[in-house]
Amino acid sequence: MKTLFDTSVSGEILGRINCLQPEGKRLWGKMTVPQMLAHCSIAMEMANGSKVPPRTVLGLLIGRLIKPSVLGEKPLPRNSPTDKTFIISDTREFTREQQRLVQLVKAFAEGGEAKCTRHIHAFFGPLTPGEWGILTYKHLDHHLRQFGV
Repeated sequence: MKTLFDTSVSGEILGRINCLQPEGKRLWGKMTVPQMLAHCSIAMEMANGSKVPPRTVLGLLIGRLIKPSVLGEKPLPRNSPTDKTFIISDTREFTREQQRLVQLVKAFAEGGEAKCTRHIHAFFGPLTPGEWGILTYKHLDHHLRQFGV
C-alpha cells in the first residue's frame, strides 16, 4: 500500500501537485483547483496535528466500520461525502494554495511517522501513523485524479 512516508511516493505526489494548472478541468465534483488545494491542505493539517476537529456523530457511528475499506487497495470513490468543515466555497489564489500544500506534504513526509499526529481522526477514529500515511496519500491521489494529474 502506498504511503506518503515513502520518499518516492511523496515525490510522485509533489510532482503531480506541481503539474496542476489554475484553470484545470475537474472530472467530477464541484471544487476548482485552488479550492481543492486548500481542501487538501486542511486534511494535511489534520494529519500533522495542527488542526484537531471534533469527532463527528456519523464518524462515531460508522467511521470504524468504513475505515478498512478506505485504507484498502482501491482508490477512494468519486463524489465521496466531505465533512462541511473541509468544504472550501470561497475563491482561493492558485499559487498561494499550491505552495502551501507543497510545504505541508514535504513537512509531513520528511517528518515521518514520529512527527505524525496522535490525535483521533474526526471520522475514522484512532489511526496509527502508518494509517495516516496511507490515508494522506489516498486523499491526495483522489483529488489529483479529480483534475487529471
